[in-house]
Amino acid sequence: MTSTSPDLTTTAGRLADLRARLAEAEAPVGTDAVEATHASGRATARERVLALLDDASFVETDALARHRSTQFGLDAERPLTDGVVTGYGTIDGRKVCVFSQDSSIFDGALGEVYGEKIIKVYDLAIKTGVPIIGIHEGAGARVAEGIVTLSMYSRILARSTTASGLIPQISVVTGDTAGMHGLAPVFADVVVMVEGAALHLAAAEIVEQVTGQAATPESLGSATVHATTSGTTHLSAPTDLQALTLVKEVVGYLPANNRAEAPRAEAEASLELSDTDRELDSFIPDADSHAYDVRDVVRRVVDNGEFLELQAHYAANIVTAFARVEGRAVGVVANQPAELAGCLDAAAAEKAARFIRTCDSFNLPVVEFVDSPGFLPSAEEEHAGVLRRGAKLAYAYAEASVGKITVIVRKAIGPAYVLMGSKDLGADLVFAWPTAEIAVTEAPAAVAALAGSIDEQAYAEHHINPYLAAERSLVDAVIEPSTTRPQLIEGLRLLDRKVIQTPPKKHGNIPL
Repeated sequence: MTSTSPDLTTTAGRLADLRARLAEAEAPVGTDAVEATHASGRATARERVLALLDDASFVETDALARHRSTQFGLDAERPLTDGVVTGYGTIDGRKVCVFSQDSSIFDGALGEVYGEKIIKVYDLAIKTGVPIIGIHEGAGARVAEGIVTLSMYSRILARSTTASGLIPQISVVTGDTAGMHGLAPVFADVVVMVEGAALHLAAAEIVEQVTGQAATPESLGSATVHATTSGTTHLSAPTDLQALTLVKEVVGYLPANNRAEAPRAEAEASLELSDTDRELDSFIPDADSHAYDVRDVVRRVVDNGEFLELQAHYAANIVTAFARVEGRAVGVVANQPAELAGCLDAAAAEKAARFIRTCDSFNLPVVEFVDSPGFLPSAEEEHAGVLRRGAKLAYAYAEASVGKITVIVRKAIGPAYVLMGSKDLGADLVFAWPTAEIAVTEAPAAVAALAGSIDEQAYAEHHINPYLAAERSLVDAVIEPSTTRPQLIEGLRLLDRKVIQTPPKKHGNIPL
């Protein structure tokens, strides 16, 4: 507010008063806090919103909101915005809703008005069918406001649940996000973390008291922890502004809501084979023991060789990524022979299942590249719930109603054949390369089970190839690797018209 009060009996004075209030909302606790944030190498909550959205597109809601609490001295401190910037705008011309939490106000702790603002912007996103992006950092509930804060958290999580599968939800964790604050970001379809941020439920000091072990926010939930160990985060970036750039890229692959098509980029539709296509004909090593990076296969069939990999450092034996084929956004799931020889395990199965459900929610066809000898056999995997988590993958794939295309590159052995996009699990089109090995088990185990009635070489030659599967229509075609891209283009064009009727039911009960 200005030192000289405007004359509120005049229109000019009232306009001046409004402008002063809005100026105060831009720096609710003063310019010193803004400068301190910049000195730490970070942007303010408002600056993050402006960096995320197209220039001059941000429309703020509830900029003049203040908390209503009078206890514990709070009535003496009532900053505008109450700790969260909310509103809507555009990203590349497409409407989105957004909120950005401000840790410079009450350490980012959530109060009643703060919660109401987030609930309102969620309701707006749900009603209008546009993505919602949350920028998170904060210290949990505002204790001075009491149990009403718990009601706010409950209502926010209820809105996140309603929005799930209806509109894309993307969260960005930019600082220490603790306690109940830490639950909401995890509801998102894609979670992005800034290096140096932390996401955790228990306070570090409480962990130390209970366990007797030293703990810090970073040790409990750093970006590295969630990228490599818990699998909670999908992407990470060195700075908050770089994280927001990733968010823009994610938004480019997703539709506005579950009833809309994903955006399509301009792309050449040539089905003529290129030199890059022909490289696939000699790509697979002759020896089964030789590994390769499946991402090199993906690069050769997607537009411009570009894709956005999610959870790249978690369960690296399976690759999940957004990509485009003929400009069409697709989800890619691929076994990674360079990690664990492409074996599936509990973590990989769950990672793929979650990604497939995300793609299915938002109308992205799923393209799978298969090269796996099956599940990793170990007591640790059994104890980790590999059966239950493997069942999640089967459930997610069978339930998905989007177009589904499978390309069997090399091994599709036993459970890997079944769970990685098999025809009878629900794949619309299944292609196999001549290098494909489709069998119940690999040759040594098969020969042992058959009591040595056939030698390994003869068994492999006659029973581990794509042609028996082709004879039984378990694959639709055995194709030259170089034709994979044109086959995907033609298949996806056809599957644009896919319509299926599902049995009426409330919902299934995925083995969580």
